[in-house]
Amino acid sequence: MKRILCIAIFVALTTICQAQAVGHLAQVAIVDRDSGAVLTPRYYRGEYWVAGRPGARYSIEIRNRVGGRLLAVTSVDGVNVVSGETAAWDQTGYVFSPGERYEITGWRKSETDVAAFTFTAAPNSYAERTGRPANVGVIGVALFRERQPEMTYAPEARRESGANDTATAKAAPNAPSAQAKLGTGHGEREYSYVSRTEFARLQLEPNEVVRIHYDSLENLIAMGIVRQPKPVWPTPNPFPGSPDAQYAPDPPG
Repeated sequence: MKRILCIAIFVALTTICQAQAVGHLAQVAIVDRDSGAVLTPRYYRGEYWVAGRPGARYSIEIRNRVGGRLLAVTSVDGVNVVSGETAAWDQTGYVFSPGERYEITGWRKSETDVAAFTFTAAPNSYAERTGRPANVGVIGVALFRERQPEMTYAPEARRESGANDTATAKAAPNAPSAQAKLGTGHGEREYSYVSRTEFARLQLEPNEVVRIHYDSLENLIAMGIVRQPKPVWPTPNPFPGSPDAQYAPDPPG
């Protein structure tokens, strides 16, 4: 098994509303950090979509729903959020203990800080600025169950460099016209602490892959993913310059 580096959660954060989360082994939700709102996923032609606000910071909130630990290899716009590599299943990720919940708030820069995820025009996205524009607009979480060690009795021996266990780090009007596609920027640095741990994958391919696409609300309306709210027209008043009733007013005081 390939040796990897994986970052795991140090502290659990806010609660995910189940109705606004996607996934079975783990619940995955997208949170607008500036408003605190969990973005509502819209199911359209076999894919989930959320509407992001340009300029807003956001996070990927994950909660482990199973009894064992999970490895979540997480990508934004086709880029691994921890290593910055073009994302692949066999790369680094975050390790979640049973029931653990955590918000991934940015591109990891070290064990103590991240560069915040921000919704921005695609040309300003981290992926496009690093020459990888093909997959802007999608968030992915590849979930792996943990392989438990076999219970055997054997003489104690030194571990060789080619061992199979994996070293990891814990770590009505016309619809509005489409605007520039939304991507994820490389925002301001923020504190985010993680620690290291060991994790051995149960299998080479993920046990589950969660995909959530995103774009601006205007673009989702233009694509037919979100229905435009019907306008509420004011009721015409035949005498707008006159009050509805004329009665003697009360005296002052």
